[in-house]
Amino acid sequence: MSSFYDRQILPRLIGCACGAKPIHRQRAKIVPRARGRVLELGIGGGLNLAFYDPDRVESVTGVDPSEGLRDLAEDAPRPAGLMVEIVAGRAEALSFDSRSFDTVVCTFTLCSVQNPAAVLAEARRVLKTSGTFLYSEHGLSPDPGVQRWQRRIEPFWRPLAGGCHLTRPVTASIEAAGLVIEAVETMYLPGAPRAFGWCEWGEARPG
Repeated sequence: MSSFYDRQILPRLIGCACGAKPIHRQRAKIVPRARGRVLELGIGGGLNLAFYDPDRVESVTGVDPSEGLRDLAEDAPRPAGLMVEIVAGRAEALSFDSRSFDTVVCTFTLCSVQNPAAVLAEARRVLKTSGTFLYSEHGLSPDPGVQRWQRRIEPFWRPLAGGCHLTRPVTASIEAAGLVIEAVETMYLPGAPRAFGWCEWGEARPG
């Protein structure tokens, strides 16, 4: 059974943290590229919904295991005419047919899932052969000094932040799952401590 902290406090803390301006700007770089039938992994509080273009997107299906976050997503702002369905589920075991989505969106989600490799394998499975995987994630810095701090902080940070890991590689994990990177950019998020702020974003296609 989940604790009061997990049910009531953590979803709001995650919503505040993930709505910070630097992360908001990262969402704006990625989400408008989505097209067709879209699956969003770890929709959380629905902070991406405002960035979808209803002229390009047929529908958005958002998956998240947290009831508290799904409730926030139901009320999140979105453009008029955007069709949205929010469902309970874990990204490691999706209930959708193979090759059923044109776009899979994954933003600031891989840090906290139980099994990133399984999530990425499922993303590849449900994408159409012509589909696109769009991502923006924070993770393991390329700088050894920052990595040392990430490894020191992570054991204390993870239980407070809903299982968020600081040391998971991003683009390398996506490639290891058989997705082919077509574009990638990287930077430290402005204003964020470097141990928390390394970000990689881009797009990939099924291999």
